[in-house]
Amino acid sequence: MAEYQPLNTRLSDDFLTSKANSRLTILALINCFKITDDGLLQIIASNPHISKLYLRGCTGLTIEGVLGAVKLLTKGNYNLTSLSISGIYNVKREDFETLGHLMGINQMQKKEGTKNLYHRRNEPSNFRLESQPSIDVDICPKCGEVREIFDCPRNLVKQLIECRGCFLCLPRCEECGVCTKDEEEVGEAACADILCLDCWLQLPKCSFCNKAYCNQHAYQQSLYPDSSGFLCSDCKFHATQTSHD
Repeated sequence: MAEYQPLNTRLSDDFLTSKANSRLTILALINCFKITDDGLLQIIASNPHISKLYLRGCTGLTIEGVLGAVKLLTKGNYNLTSLSISGIYNVKREDFETLGHLMGINQMQKKEGTKNLYHRRNEPSNFRLESQPSIDVDICPKCGEVREIFDCPRNLVKQLIECRGCFLCLPRCEECGVCTKDEEEVGEAACADILCLDCWLQLPKCSFCNKAYCNQHAYQQSLYPDSSGFLCSDCKFHATQTSHD
């Protein structure tokens, strides 16, 4: 049986341009790394009424291609209202400012009462919320780079200001989105993700190493024979190696 490959890994320029008609108003390409600038510009040229363009994680695109697409979608009476480019490399401050100018917005003026929360970044519903920022990246207040910026899920005003920044500046818990600046706030995870101590205490632990999986990677655990516990992938590997010796 052939191994199943997700659609985003198979989506190419030719496939995309052959399927799209001239009536598209929303184009969402998420983690479609085979899509290039040429493919994007072809589909934009034949669908100029797109008002929401989501290109998150499309690493085959360049910022030059994105700028070209946005120019096409904002000329004349066309109105691009929402743009997602998180994960596209080498976006500079001047590129970000040009995008804002083309779309007629000031991204620095965030909509009151809205938050971009790290642990909800991949929820499909986020792409449909009118309350989300018009562009999903911003200038990080910590490092000055253009990246996706996350807000603190806590409600204290001081924390809202101090705990706002990109993931590289403020690592965050995969489960609740709080920043984990201090090592004592972090619990040991069996996956590569970060877990704050509060979330770590609530999650099941490996019966051998006492590490926890975040819910996103809980599928990697294996049931521990004759018990209600589980083994993380590392402990399962070591146990298998020992049994073969």
